[in-house]
Amino acid sequence: MTKQQILVPVAMSVAMAFLLAVSGGLLAQAPSSEERLEGFDSGPKTIDISSYPAEMKESYKVFAARCSKCHTLARPINSDYALPDEWSRYVKRMMRKPGSGISPKEGKKIYQFLAYDSSIRKKDLIAKKKAEQKGD
Repeated sequence: MTKQQILVPVAMSVAMAFLLAVSGGLLAQAPSSEERLEGFDSGPKTIDISSYPAEMKESYKVFAARCSKCHTLARPINSDYALPDEWSRYVKRMMRKPGSGISPKEGKKIYQFLAYDSSIRKKDLIAKKKAEQKGD
């Protein structure tokens, strides 16, 4: 057997072991979608809006009525969404769900509430995400 005949299978085995270890490690670190949602659902289910402007208090009512139809309010309240574009995508996705009943006007109110609420309660997360965007 030549040196090359020995080294090629060994090198391939080492490369495969490395790839399996790396991919297995990455998969083990990332929670599943279900685990992620369970984490959001297990947090606080309400927000103290007593200091929010009247318009946001009205928008909260729409948010609470529409969003609780399909999932707990805890899910969006505790989610890791914080930036306006994240909320825009989230609300549009929810509007497309069968049976959501969220009209464009209601979707706008829900979006405005979630973006405003994040600017109050999730300032640190917003700052972190903006810093990450600058680093990309």
